[in-house]
Amino acid sequence: MKIKISLREIYPFYQTDIRVEVEEEMARELRQFELIESAYDLKRYRNRAYFSLNREDGIEQEALHNVASPEELLLHKASREELYQALCQLPDKRVQRIYAHYILGMSKVAIARLERVDESTVRKSIERGLNRLEKLLKTE
Repeated sequence: MKIKISLREIYPFYQTDIRVEVEEEMARELRQFELIESAYDLKRYRNRAYFSLNREDGIEQEALHNVASPEELLLHKASREELYQALCQLPDKRVQRIYAHYILGMSKVAIARLERVDESTVRKSIERGLNRLEKLLKTE
């Protein structure tokens, strides 16, 4: 089922009211976003959590651009390289499962369905992989 929405309500910079048809699910998502945004604005107002960006004391730059120091960047790079080296020492299947679960955000059940194996197999594989990673990273 299609529902007509006004683009001017979503994009205030529109000069004329343009109505388009969208699926009911999309209209519901847009409405949900509006409700969340309104709740956030109300919470910010009630807690007096608004700042002037033209105050010129640098607070907005500090909040928007948290620049890491060279030492922090170097430590982060070294940590990442150590992690990659440790991952290379694991079996490919465990690396794939850890990546799918922690990086891609897939559930263990979804990974099991995709691989057509039991969920407990995936769970144990990830646990063993993480334990091995922990041992490898502690020794380095």
